[in-house]
Amino acid sequence: MSAAVKYTLGRMGLFVVVVLALWPVDMNVFLKLMLALAFSAAASFFLLRGWRDEMAEEMALAAERRRAEKERLRSALAGDDQPDQADPHREG
Repeated sequence: MSAAVKYTLGRMGLFVVVVLALWPVDMNVFLKLMLALAFSAAASFFLLRGWRDEMAEEMALAAERRRAEKERLRSALAGDDQPDQADPHREG
């Protein structure tokens, strides 16, 4: 399972746990949801640090792969990947 999926499911799970903890409290439902969102965000900052760091590393590696592939394609389009081959259509 990817780190992004684990982290997202962890965030949603924390939100559900906090909503269920606030359910018996007598207050507006909208306020309960807002409090659950704030408390779960604060809790995830501490409880899900490992998954968040893993997700950030995974995203950084993906960005580096995309950058390398973009550079490879750019040099291939420019003809830099085959510098010593003669062009049969070129006079010389």
